[in-house]
Amino acid sequence: MKLRHKKLAIITAGVAALGVASVLVLNAFQSNLVFFFSPSQVAAKEAPIGKSFRIGGLVEAGSVKREDSSTTVRFAVTDTAKTIPVVYTGILPDLFREGKGVVAQGKISADGIFMADEVLAKHDENYMPPEAAEALEQAGKAQKASLAQ
Repeated sequence: MKLRHKKLAIITAGVAALGVASVLVLNAFQSNLVFFFSPSQVAAKEAPIGKSFRIGGLVEAGSVKREDSSTTVRFAVTDTAKTIPVVYTGILPDLFREGKGVVAQGKISADGIFMADEVLAKHDENYMPPEAAEALEQAGKAQKASLAQ
């Protein structure tokens, strides 16, 4: 084999290895990608059924119900326009309260109940995830517009 052919083979093998590595990295990235939806978007059926995503908003006042014999908690997440029921089994964050911001990750069941795998509460009075703050702001504007009509 000539030197020119050896160099071409090495370059081709390097490009092929780089291509395979890129495909593997992108595939792993896409499988771990989690999208955020507001309760209004979930109610409008914009959220994927059977795939994991995040829902964020405020814990609706009076909606938190704890089961006595387990760590299962039922509550509702609202963006002041729509409300989605959530079921979570596990220990809730210390800052989890009614009327406070929350982000839950999980899947929506066929009956419209969000089955959370993870629940995150905002860490202070000034912080809310940008997506949740934007969703609450848009829902508030929509609600004001419907009241004005």
